[in-house]
Amino acid sequence: MGRLIIQDFVTVDGFAADTGGNFTFYEKLETRMDEFAANQLAWVEGLEAMVIGRNTYLMFAEYWPGATAEQDVLAPALNALDRHVFSSTLEAAPWGEDEPAVLERGDAVEAIRRIKAEAERDIVLWGSLRLGKSLLRAGEVDEVRLVVLPVALGEGIGVFPPAGDGALLRLGSARTYDDGLVELVYDVRPAG
Repeated sequence: MGRLIIQDFVTVDGFAADTGGNFTFYEKLETRMDEFAANQLAWVEGLEAMVIGRNTYLMFAEYWPGATAEQDVLAPALNALDRHVFSSTLEAAPWGEDEPAVLERGDAVEAIRRIKAEAERDIVLWGSLRLGKSLLRAGEVDEVRLVVLPVALGEGIGVFPPAGDGALLRLGSARTYDDGLVELVYDVRPAG
C-alpha cells in the first residue's frame, strides 16, 4: 500500500500561493538549487504516482511532458510517474506523447483510498491546495514535505486547512540546501 505525501513549496511566512492562487513567487528566486534538485531527483525516482488537481495539471501539462533532462533534471523521473488528475470539468488529461493521466471524478477521498491501496510505492500530491486540504481533513495524508523558499509574501494561501481542521505533525527531518532552501518533512497524525 502506498503512502500519500503532500509536497509543497512555501514562502518563509507559510504561503504556497499568493492571494490569487498563483505560484509566481518561485520565479523571483535568485538562488542555486543544484543540491536540492539532486535530492529531489532521488526522491521522485522512488515514487510511483502523482495526484494533482485540475489547475495544477494545466500548469504541469504546459511544461513537463515536453521537458528533457537537459532542461530539467527531474523531467524523466516525473514523466515516468503514473498520473491521476482530479477534475469534474476536464474531458481528457493528455500528457504530451505519453499515456494520458487518469481522470478521477467523484469523491476524492474514495479515489485516493483506492489509489493508495493499489500502489506499491509512495504517491505525491503537488500544488492542488484545495484537494490537499480535503485529504488532510479526511486523514488520508501520511507525510507533508514543505520546501521553504527564501521569499516572503505577507499574505496568500496556505497548505493546511483552517484552525480546528488541522492535523498533528511530527518532524521527521529538516535539511538545508544551496543558498537558503529548507526542506521540512513531517509525519501526519490526524487530529482528534
